[in-house]
Amino acid sequence: MESDLTARLSRVSGNQTLQLTHYGRKSAKAYQVTIWFVVEGDIVYLATANRNRQWTRNVLKKPQVSMRIGDETFSGKVEPITDSTDKAEILELVGHKYWYALPYLWVSRMLTGLGLVTDRTAAFRVRLDSA
Repeated sequence: MESDLTARLSRVSGNQTLQLTHYGRKSAKAYQVTIWFVVEGDIVYLATANRNRQWTRNVLKKPQVSMRIGDETFSGKVEPITDSTDKAEILELVGHKYWYALPYLWVSRMLTGLGLVTDRTAAFRVRLDSA
């Protein structure tokens, strides 16, 4: 039987973006950013082409976040995905949902593989609090 959390996520998983509220590393001030996401079961995955963005640096220091997807609000803790195979799988999921980003992902992967650019991508798992 599907949990309430999984059902809520399934209902909004087709949305294009979510509103992530994260907290400043030093100030603890709340900030919001609109980003892409992927849902798998009761887990939300976030990915970025630039791991040096403010939100990524903030969630590494202060992992508690809230997310608004459509008319649903969720809270949870962000965990970085450090295993390269797992990160590649998440980026693949992103590519399936946001198919128009596939050329960028392919070129980036190719250039990184050739050693011409540094991989700056990052992926995160958000473990949601029970609703």
